[in-house]
Amino acid sequence: MRAAWHELGVQLAAHPLAYPVIRALGRVGPAVRVPGLGVIVNDAGLARQVLTDPKTFRTGGGGAADLWTPVFGPSMLVNMDGPEHRAMRRKLSEFFTPAYVKQLCADVLDEPVDRMAVRLRRGEPVDVVDATKVMSGAVTSALVGFTVTGSPAEREAGYRRLTHQSELITGMVKLGRLSLTPEQTARARAIADEVGAAASAAWVDGDENTAVGRMRHFGLSEVESRGLASAFLIAGTETISSLVPRLVALLHDHGVLTEVANALRAGDTGPLNAAIDETSRLVTPAPIILRNAAMPGRIGDVRVLPGDRVVVSTLNCAKAYGRFDLGRAHPPELRRLWFGAGPHFCLGYPLAMAEIHAIVGTLLAQGPLRIIRRNAARGVLFPAYQRLEVSRA
Repeated sequence: MRAAWHELGVQLAAHPLAYPVIRALGRVGPAVRVPGLGVIVNDAGLARQVLTDPKTFRTGGGGAADLWTPVFGPSMLVNMDGPEHRAMRRKLSEFFTPAYVKQLCADVLDEPVDRMAVRLRRGEPVDVVDATKVMSGAVTSALVGFTVTGSPAEREAGYRRLTHQSELITGMVKLGRLSLTPEQTARARAIADEVGAAASAAWVDGDENTAVGRMRHFGLSEVESRGLASAFLIAGTETISSLVPRLVALLHDHGVLTEVANALRAGDTGPLNAAIDETSRLVTPAPIILRNAAMPGRIGDVRVLPGDRVVVSTLNCAKAYGRFDLGRAHPPELRRLWFGAGPHFCLGYPLAMAEIHAIVGTLLAQGPLRIIRRNAARGVLFPAYQRLEVSRA
Protein backbone atom coordinates (compact mmCIF):
# COMPACT_ATOMS: atom_id res chain seq x y z
CA MET A 1 0.00 0.00 0.00
CA ARG A 2 2.88 2.38 0.77
CA ALA A 3 4.25 1.92 -2.75
CA ALA A 4 0.81 2.56 -4.25
CA TRP A 5 0.38 5.76 -2.24
CA HIS A 6 3.79 7.07 -3.29
CA GLU A 7 3.04 6.39 -6.96
CA LEU A 8 -0.41 7.98 -6.66
CA GLY A 9 1.25 11.05 -5.19
CA VAL A 10 3.60 11.31 -8.17
CA GLN A 11 0.70 11.06 -10.63
CA LEU A 12 -1.48 13.59 -8.79
CA ALA A 13 1.37 16.08 -8.42
CA ALA A 14 1.76 16.11 -12.21
CA HIS A 15 -1.93 16.00 -13.13
CA PRO A 16 -4.15 16.68 -10.09
CA LEU A 17 -7.38 16.95 -12.12
CA ALA A 18 -6.71 15.06 -15.34
CA TYR A 19 -5.33 11.90 -13.71
CA PRO A 20 -8.51 11.04 -11.75
CA VAL A 21 -10.64 11.80 -14.82
CA ILE A 22 -8.53 9.57 -17.09
CA ARG A 23 -8.60 6.74 -14.56
CA ALA A 24 -12.37 7.10 -14.29
CA LEU A 25 -12.69 6.93 -18.09
CA GLY A 26 -10.67 3.72 -17.97
CA ARG A 27 -13.53 2.09 -16.10
CA VAL A 28 -16.15 3.10 -18.68
CA GLY A 29 -15.07 0.62 -21.35
CA PRO A 30 -12.30 -0.53 -23.71
CA ALA A 31 -12.92 2.50 -25.95
CA VAL A 32 -15.12 5.52 -25.25
CA ARG A 33 -15.89 8.72 -27.13
CA VAL A 34 -15.47 11.85 -25.01
CA PRO A 35 -16.86 15.07 -26.54
CA GLY A 36 -14.16 17.68 -27.00
CA LEU A 37 -11.35 15.20 -26.40
CA GLY A 38 -11.78 12.31 -28.84
CA VAL A 39 -11.92 8.54 -28.68
CA ILE A 40 -10.14 7.28 -25.58
CA VAL A 41 -8.62 3.79 -25.89
CA ASN A 42 -8.25 1.94 -22.58
CA ASP A 43 -7.58 -1.63 -23.75
CA ALA A 44 -4.11 -2.87 -24.67
CA GLY A 45 -5.34 -5.03 -27.55
CA LEU A 46 -7.28 -2.16 -29.10
CA ALA A 47 -4.37 0.22 -28.48
CA ARG A 48 -2.00 -2.07 -30.36
CA GLN A 49 -4.56 -2.33 -33.16
CA VAL A 50 -4.56 1.46 -33.49
CA LEU A 51 -0.80 1.87 -33.33
CA THR A 52 -0.10 -0.87 -35.87
CA ASP A 53 -2.58 0.50 -38.45
CA PRO A 54 -0.83 3.62 -39.81
CA LYS A 55 -3.16 3.81 -42.83
CA THR A 56 -6.23 4.42 -40.66
CA PHE A 57 -4.60 6.17 -37.70
CA ARG A 58 -1.97 8.79 -38.42
CA THR A 59 0.04 11.36 -36.46
CA GLY A 60 -1.40 14.44 -38.23
CA GLY A 61 -4.75 16.17 -38.11
CA GLY A 62 -5.12 16.23 -34.33
CA GLY A 63 -2.39 13.76 -33.45
CA ALA A 64 1.21 14.22 -32.36
CA ALA A 65 2.07 16.20 -35.49
CA ASP A 66 -0.33 19.03 -34.64
CA LEU A 67 1.21 19.30 -31.18
CA TRP A 68 4.91 19.27 -32.07
CA THR A 69 5.29 20.42 -35.70
CA PRO A 70 4.67 24.13 -34.94
CA VAL A 71 7.51 23.96 -32.39
CA PHE A 72 10.09 21.64 -33.95
CA GLY A 73 9.23 21.49 -37.64
CA PRO A 74 7.95 18.57 -39.74
CA SER A 75 10.89 16.16 -39.41
CA MET A 76 10.70 14.87 -35.85
CA LEU A 77 9.87 11.18 -36.52
CA VAL A 78 6.97 11.22 -34.02
CA ASN A 79 5.11 13.64 -36.30
CA MET A 80 5.82 11.80 -39.56
CA ASP A 81 3.96 9.09 -41.47
CA GLY A 82 4.33 6.97 -44.58
CA PRO A 83 7.37 6.43 -46.81
CA GLU A 84 9.25 9.48 -45.48
CA HIS A 85 8.95 8.17 -41.93
CA ARG A 86 10.08 4.67 -42.90
CA ALA A 87 13.06 6.01 -44.86
CA MET A 88 14.13 8.23 -41.97
CA ARG A 89 13.96 5.37 -39.46
CA ARG A 90 16.02 3.11 -41.73
CA LYS A 91 18.73 5.75 -42.00
CA LEU A 92 18.88 6.30 -38.26
CA SER A 93 18.46 2.73 -37.06
CA GLU A 94 22.19 1.99 -36.97
CA PHE A 95 22.56 4.51 -34.14
CA PHE A 96 20.42 2.37 -31.89
CA THR A 97 21.86 -1.11 -32.33
CA PRO A 98 22.68 -2.85 -29.03
CA ALA A 99 26.41 -2.74 -29.79
CA TYR A 100 26.42 0.99 -30.61
CA VAL A 101 24.37 2.10 -27.60
CA LYS A 102 26.39 -0.09 -25.24
CA GLN A 103 29.60 1.55 -26.44
CA LEU A 104 28.04 5.02 -26.33
CA CYS A 105 26.93 4.53 -22.72
CA ALA A 106 30.33 3.15 -21.77
CA ASP A 107 32.08 6.17 -23.29
CA VAL A 108 29.74 8.72 -21.71
CA LEU A 109 28.53 7.18 -18.45
CA ASP A 110 31.52 5.31 -17.01
CA GLU A 111 32.86 8.45 -15.32
CA PRO A 112 29.59 9.81 -13.83
CA VAL A 113 28.36 6.42 -12.62
CA ASP A 114 31.73 5.84 -10.95
CA ARG A 115 31.41 9.21 -9.16
CA MET A 116 27.91 8.24 -8.04
CA ALA A 117 29.19 4.92 -6.70
CA VAL A 118 32.04 6.59 -4.83
CA ARG A 119 29.63 8.98 -3.12
CA LEU A 120 27.43 6.14 -1.94
CA ARG A 121 30.41 4.13 -0.66
CA ARG A 122 31.53 7.18 1.33
CA GLY A 123 28.14 7.26 3.02
CA GLU A 124 26.97 10.36 1.15
CA PRO A 125 23.42 10.59 -0.22
CA VAL A 126 22.71 10.61 -3.95
CA ASP A 127 19.74 12.31 -5.56
CA VAL A 128 18.74 9.76 -8.19
CA VAL A 129 16.67 12.38 -10.04
CA ASP A 130 19.54 14.82 -10.46
CA ALA A 131 22.02 12.06 -11.29
CA THR A 132 19.70 10.67 -13.95
CA LYS A 133 19.08 14.08 -15.52
CA VAL A 134 22.81 14.74 -15.74
CA MET A 135 23.54 11.34 -17.26
CA SER A 136 20.64 11.33 -19.73
CA GLY A 137 21.64 14.83 -20.80
CA ALA A 138 25.22 13.66 -21.30
CA VAL A 139 24.15 10.70 -23.44
CA THR A 140 21.82 12.82 -25.57
CA SER A 141 24.53 15.45 -26.05
CA ALA A 142 27.01 12.84 -27.23
CA LEU A 143 24.43 11.25 -29.53
CA VAL A 144 23.45 14.39 -31.42
CA GLY A 145 26.74 16.24 -31.21
CA PHE A 146 26.02 18.95 -28.65
CA THR A 147 29.24 20.28 -27.14
CA VAL A 148 29.35 20.86 -23.39
CA THR A 149 32.78 21.89 -22.13
CA GLY A 150 34.47 22.88 -18.87
CA SER A 151 35.14 21.19 -15.57
CA PRO A 152 33.09 18.17 -14.50
CA ALA A 153 30.85 20.48 -12.45
CA GLU A 154 30.41 22.86 -15.41
CA ARG A 155 29.59 19.99 -17.75
CA GLU A 156 27.04 18.63 -15.29
CA ALA A 157 25.42 22.07 -15.13
CA GLY A 158 25.22 22.10 -18.93
CA TYR A 159 23.55 18.70 -19.01
CA ARG A 160 21.06 19.79 -16.33
CA ARG A 161 20.22 22.83 -18.40
CA LEU A 162 19.63 20.66 -21.45
CA THR A 163 17.15 18.44 -19.63
CA HIS A 164 15.52 21.50 -18.07
CA GLN A 165 14.88 22.94 -21.54
CA SER A 166 13.07 19.75 -22.48
CA GLU A 167 11.01 19.93 -19.27
CA LEU A 168 10.01 23.52 -19.99
CA ILE A 169 8.59 22.52 -23.36
CA THR A 170 6.78 19.33 -22.37
CA GLY A 171 5.53 20.94 -19.16
CA MET A 172 3.32 23.22 -21.26
CA VAL A 173 1.26 20.19 -22.37
CA LYS A 174 -1.48 18.98 -20.04
CA LEU A 175 -3.41 15.73 -20.22
CA GLY A 176 -6.65 17.70 -20.11
CA ARG A 177 -5.58 20.03 -22.95
CA LEU A 178 -3.66 18.21 -25.65
CA SER A 179 -2.51 21.28 -27.55
CA LEU A 180 -0.47 24.45 -27.08
CA THR A 181 -1.81 27.98 -27.14
CA PRO A 182 -0.18 30.41 -29.61
CA GLU A 183 1.70 32.00 -26.73
CA GLN A 184 2.97 28.62 -25.50
CA THR A 185 3.97 27.66 -29.01
CA ALA A 186 6.04 30.84 -29.30
CA ARG A 187 7.76 30.21 -25.95
CA ALA A 188 8.43 26.58 -26.82
CA ARG A 189 9.82 27.56 -30.21
CA ALA A 190 12.22 30.03 -28.59
CA ILE A 191 13.57 27.25 -26.36
CA ALA A 192 13.73 24.83 -29.28
CA ASP A 193 15.62 27.36 -31.39
CA GLU A 194 18.38 27.46 -28.79
CA VAL A 195 18.64 23.68 -28.88
CA GLY A 196 18.38 23.76 -32.67
CA ALA A 197 21.33 26.14 -32.91
CA ALA A 198 23.55 23.48 -31.31
CA ALA A 199 22.19 20.89 -33.74
CA SER A 200 22.93 23.22 -36.66
CA ALA A 201 26.51 23.59 -35.49
CA ALA A 202 26.86 19.80 -35.35
CA TRP A 203 25.35 19.54 -38.84
CA VAL A 204 27.83 22.09 -40.21
CA ASP A 205 30.69 20.25 -38.50
CA GLY A 206 29.50 17.00 -40.11
CA ASP A 207 31.16 14.62 -37.64
CA GLU A 208 29.75 11.23 -38.64
CA ASN A 209 30.28 9.89 -35.12
CA THR A 210 27.23 11.94 -34.12
CA ALA A 211 23.64 11.43 -35.22
CA VAL A 212 23.37 14.94 -36.65
CA GLY A 213 26.62 14.59 -38.57
CA ARG A 214 25.44 11.27 -39.98
CA MET A 215 22.11 12.87 -40.95
CA ARG A 216 24.01 15.29 -43.17
CA HIS A 217 25.88 12.35 -44.69
CA PHE A 218 22.52 10.73 -45.46
CA GLY A 219 21.40 13.86 -47.28
CA LEU A 220 19.11 15.28 -44.62
CA SER A 221 18.85 19.05 -44.60
CA GLU A 222 19.87 21.23 -41.68
CA VAL A 223 16.19 21.88 -40.89
CA GLU A 224 15.40 18.16 -40.87
CA SER A 225 18.37 17.44 -38.63
CA ARG A 226 17.30 20.13 -36.16
CA GLY A 227 13.87 18.54 -35.86
CA LEU A 228 15.29 15.09 -35.23
CA ALA A 229 17.75 16.42 -32.66
CA SER A 230 14.79 17.91 -30.80
CA ALA A 231 13.00 14.57 -30.88
CA PHE A 232 16.07 12.85 -29.42
CA LEU A 233 16.28 15.54 -26.74
CA ILE A 234 12.72 15.05 -25.50
CA ALA A 235 12.62 11.27 -25.83
CA GLY A 236 16.17 10.79 -24.60
CA THR A 237 15.93 12.91 -21.46
CA GLU A 238 12.31 13.05 -20.34
CA THR A 239 11.55 9.33 -20.44
CA ILE A 240 14.72 8.30 -18.61
CA SER A 241 14.50 11.13 -16.07
CA SER A 242 10.96 10.08 -15.18
CA LEU A 243 11.41 6.31 -15.29
CA VAL A 244 14.70 5.61 -13.48
CA PRO A 245 13.93 7.29 -10.12
CA ARG A 246 10.41 5.82 -10.07
CA LEU A 247 11.84 2.38 -10.87
CA VAL A 248 14.25 2.64 -7.93
CA ALA A 249 11.44 3.86 -5.66
CA LEU A 250 9.06 1.05 -6.63
CA LEU A 251 11.67 -1.66 -6.14
CA HIS A 252 12.56 -0.15 -2.77
CA ASP A 253 8.95 0.23 -1.63
CA HIS A 254 8.10 -3.35 -2.65
CA GLY A 255 11.15 -4.71 -0.87
CA VAL A 256 12.81 -6.29 -3.92
CA LEU A 257 15.84 -4.03 -4.41
CA THR A 258 18.11 -6.53 -2.67
CA GLU A 259 16.70 -9.45 -4.67
CA VAL A 260 17.44 -7.71 -7.97
CA ALA A 261 20.86 -6.57 -6.74
CA ASN A 262 21.85 -10.09 -5.68
CA ALA A 263 20.89 -11.43 -9.10
CA LEU A 264 23.01 -8.76 -10.81
CA ARG A 265 26.01 -9.61 -8.64
CA ALA A 266 25.58 -13.23 -9.72
CA GLY A 267 25.64 -12.15 -13.38
CA ASP A 268 21.90 -12.62 -13.92
CA THR A 269 20.26 -9.57 -15.57
CA GLY A 270 16.90 -11.31 -15.91
CA PRO A 271 15.37 -9.88 -12.69
CA LEU A 272 16.46 -6.35 -13.62
CA ASN A 273 14.92 -6.72 -17.09
CA ALA A 274 11.72 -8.01 -15.49
CA ALA A 275 11.82 -5.11 -13.03
CA ILE A 276 12.20 -2.60 -15.87
CA ASP A 277 9.22 -4.06 -17.73
CA GLU A 278 6.97 -4.30 -14.67
CA THR A 279 7.82 -0.90 -13.22
CA SER A 280 7.49 0.66 -16.68
CA ARG A 281 4.01 -0.85 -16.84
CA LEU A 282 3.03 0.71 -13.55
CA VAL A 283 4.60 4.14 -14.01
CA THR A 284 3.82 4.30 -17.77
CA PRO A 285 6.45 6.92 -18.66
CA ALA A 286 4.44 8.00 -21.74
CA PRO A 287 0.85 8.09 -20.38
CA ILE A 288 -0.83 8.88 -23.71
CA ILE A 289 -0.15 8.49 -27.43
CA LEU A 290 -2.05 10.65 -29.91
CA ARG A 291 -3.36 9.59 -33.30
CA ASN A 292 -5.92 10.91 -35.80
CA ALA A 293 -8.32 8.86 -37.91
CA ALA A 294 -7.54 9.27 -41.61
CA MET A 295 -10.40 7.05 -42.80
CA PRO A 296 -13.52 5.40 -41.37
CA GLY A 297 -12.97 2.49 -39.01
CA ARG A 298 -13.80 0.99 -35.66
CA ILE A 299 -12.04 0.77 -32.33
CA GLY A 300 -13.87 -1.97 -30.48
CA ASP A 301 -17.51 -0.93 -30.39
CA VAL A 302 -16.77 2.71 -31.21
CA ARG A 303 -17.08 3.89 -34.78
CA VAL A 304 -14.46 6.43 -35.86
CA LEU A 305 -14.68 8.90 -38.72
CA PRO A 306 -11.98 10.81 -40.59
CA GLY A 307 -10.72 13.64 -38.43
CA ASP A 308 -11.48 11.97 -35.11
CA ARG A 309 -8.73 12.38 -32.54
CA VAL A 310 -7.71 9.09 -30.91
CA VAL A 311 -6.12 9.22 -27.46
CA VAL A 312 -4.43 5.93 -26.63
CA SER A 313 -4.33 5.88 -22.82
CA THR A 314 -1.31 3.68 -22.29
CA LEU A 315 -1.77 4.53 -18.61
CA ASN A 316 -5.16 2.79 -18.43
CA CYS A 317 -4.06 -0.02 -20.75
CA ALA A 318 -1.12 -0.84 -18.48
CA LYS A 319 -2.77 -0.42 -15.10
CA ALA A 320 -5.62 -2.74 -16.09
CA TYR A 321 -3.27 -5.68 -15.43
CA GLY A 322 -3.16 -5.14 -11.69
CA ARG A 323 -0.64 -4.34 -8.99
CA PHE A 324 3.12 -4.75 -9.01
CA ASP A 325 4.26 -8.33 -9.60
CA LEU A 326 7.89 -8.93 -10.48
CA GLY A 327 7.00 -12.41 -11.74
CA ARG A 328 4.30 -11.18 -14.10
CA ALA A 329 4.55 -12.33 -17.72
CA HIS A 330 3.30 -9.53 -19.96
CA PRO A 331 0.91 -10.74 -22.69
CA PRO A 332 1.77 -9.90 -26.31
CA GLU A 333 -0.78 -7.09 -26.61
CA LEU A 334 0.71 -5.30 -23.59
CA ARG A 335 4.40 -5.83 -24.19
CA ARG A 336 6.23 -2.47 -23.96
CA LEU A 337 3.13 -0.62 -25.19
CA TRP A 338 4.31 2.54 -23.35
CA PHE A 339 7.15 2.74 -25.88
CA GLY A 340 4.65 2.59 -28.73
CA ALA A 341 3.96 -0.15 -31.26
CA GLY A 342 4.14 -0.71 -34.99
CA PRO A 343 6.06 1.75 -37.20
CA HIS A 344 6.37 4.31 -34.40
CA PHE A 345 7.80 2.00 -31.75
CA CYS A 346 10.46 4.02 -29.92
CA LEU A 347 13.59 4.00 -32.06
CA GLY A 348 15.70 4.79 -29.02
CA TYR A 349 14.45 1.85 -26.92
CA PRO A 350 17.84 0.04 -26.95
CA LEU A 351 19.55 3.24 -25.81
CA ALA A 352 17.02 3.73 -23.01
CA MET A 353 17.62 0.18 -21.79
CA ALA A 354 21.39 0.63 -21.89
CA GLU A 355 21.12 3.83 -19.82
CA ILE A 356 18.80 2.22 -17.27
CA HIS A 357 21.11 -0.77 -16.86
CA ALA A 358 24.13 1.50 -16.41
CA ILE A 359 22.52 3.79 -13.82
CA VAL A 360 20.36 1.33 -11.88
CA GLY A 361 22.96 -1.43 -12.08
CA THR A 362 25.54 0.86 -10.48
CA LEU A 363 23.14 1.95 -7.75
CA LEU A 364 22.23 -1.62 -6.82
CA ALA A 365 25.86 -2.75 -6.83
CA GLN A 366 26.61 -0.48 -3.86
CA GLY A 367 24.73 -2.67 -1.40
CA PRO A 368 21.38 -2.25 0.33
CA LEU A 369 19.87 1.21 -0.27
CA ARG A 370 17.28 3.22 1.57
CA ILE A 371 15.29 6.26 0.49
CA ILE A 372 15.95 9.16 2.85
CA ARG A 373 14.01 11.94 1.10
CA ARG A 374 11.56 12.22 -1.76
CA ASN A 375 9.09 14.65 -3.26
CA ALA A 376 7.08 14.61 -6.47
CA ALA A 377 7.46 17.03 -9.38
CA ARG A 378 4.61 19.42 -10.19
CA GLY A 379 3.65 20.96 -13.51
CA VAL A 380 5.24 18.25 -15.65
CA LEU A 381 3.82 16.21 -18.54
CA PHE A 382 5.65 13.03 -17.59
CA PRO A 383 4.94 12.25 -13.89
CA ALA A 384 8.23 12.19 -12.04
CA TYR A 385 10.01 12.75 -8.76
CA GLN A 386 11.48 16.18 -8.17
CA ARG A 387 13.95 14.62 -5.72
CA LEU A 388 14.69 11.05 -4.66
CA GLU A 389 17.66 10.84 -2.32
CA VAL A 390 19.10 7.44 -1.46
CA SER A 391 21.95 6.28 0.72
CA ARG A 392 23.44 2.97 1.72
CA ALA A 393 21.34 1.26 4.38
